Amino acid sequence: MKNLCIIPARGGSKRIPRKNIKDFLGKPIIAYSIEAALQSGMYEEVMVSTDDEEIAIVAKQYGASVPFLRSEATANDYATTADVVNEVLNCYEKEGKQFDTFTCLYSTAPFVSAVRLKEAYSMIKNDIYSVFTCVEYSYPIQRALHIVDDKISMLQPEYLRSRSQDLEKTYHDAGQFYICMIDDFKKTNSLWGSNTAGIVLSELEVQDLDTLTDWQLAEMKFKLTKG
Repeated sequence: MKNLCIIPARGGSKRIPRKNIKDFLGKPIIAYSIEAALQSGMYEEVMVSTDDEEIAIVAKQYGASVPFLRSEATANDYATTADVVNEVLNCYEKEGKQFDTFTCLYSTAPFVSAVRLKEAYSMIKNDIYSVFTCVEYSYPIQRALHIVDDKISMLQPEYLRSRSQDLEKTYHDAGQFYICMIDDFKKTNSLWGSNTAGIVLSELEVQDLDTLTDWQLAEMKFKLTKG
């Protein structure tokens, strides 16, 4: 199969300015995603989709291609990841380039590794068309609480006396990467659906990067696991 890696990295990050190329322990954070993709050896092309010339320059320095810049329509706050992927695929098709799968690998995923990418690809088979990363909730969501008129209560009181270890494990999207068969993506316009598998990451491989505190926590985790 011919595999394409798409790394979305628009220039207009709001909460952490210039987040996609902000220094993370000595190099721009986008470099970690580019290097993991290249080290996996699975891709015909590792490209960065960006609207920003500076990001494009940094991406090329670390070995990615930037064959075209992102349009204004897919660089605003309302464009979805699927919109970005569709634009990239359409641009390649106009150049006569076809791929069988794509990986949408986020630019702020310093914990991603070539090993995890290969592991996820091995899960694509007859009845699995897409794979994405997830992580287990650290506390059972069945025992979630809510507050109404200053009074706190359980959302699901039937689990009040249940032992945590007896409750079903639940997971959430880890926001690291998605792998999809392109034919299936074009039919559904979705990165995942009923024929999707989840690759489970540990909490040490996952960290939201929405605030500077998140950033510091991610650097601490990275030093702990990879230092």
